[in-house]
Amino acid sequence: MLCASRAPYRLTCRSIRRSVSSRRLLFSFLGLTTLNIYSQVGLITLVGLVSKNGILIVEFANKLQEQGKLPLNAITEAAGTRLRPVLMTTAATVVGHLTLVFATGPGAGARNSIGIMLVTGMIIGTGFTLFVVPSIYMLVARRHALAPSLRSGEAESAEQLEAAAV
Repeated sequence: MLCASRAPYRLTCRSIRRSVSSRRLLFSFLGLTTLNIYSQVGLITLVGLVSKNGILIVEFANKLQEQGKLPLNAITEAAGTRLRPVLMTTAATVVGHLTLVFATGPGAGARNSIGIMLVTGMIIGTGFTLFVVPSIYMLVARRHALAPSLRSGEAESAEQLEAAAV
């Protein structure tokens, strides 16, 4: 929903969707899982989580640019500020679905499929979010003008922006 509703984030979302799709084919090729309805549900969840993390970093960097920071400084600070929430989301997803990877018994194939997709996808997607998204941002980011509120002296502080982003 975030990808469809916000035009500036379409490139981020497209690159994340392509990355997730290529991982799906890699896992199937290696024989770790099959392409069934459970793995597809896991992929939809994975695309949403990884896209959300990437969008939050880009959005925070854009707000910092509107405050007058250079793109490199903005994306560096945004990635550092969003590091803890991204890692917490990843840790919660991985730990919560790790039991699905090791499931045994009747129906274990379905649980293993969704677990493998989510656990491995979130680990790889987090690396993608923290390293590739800032690199792509530096390649395609436009220089944002100062927001009108900054020109009139009614700027929000960085602490307020950080609290709103968390």
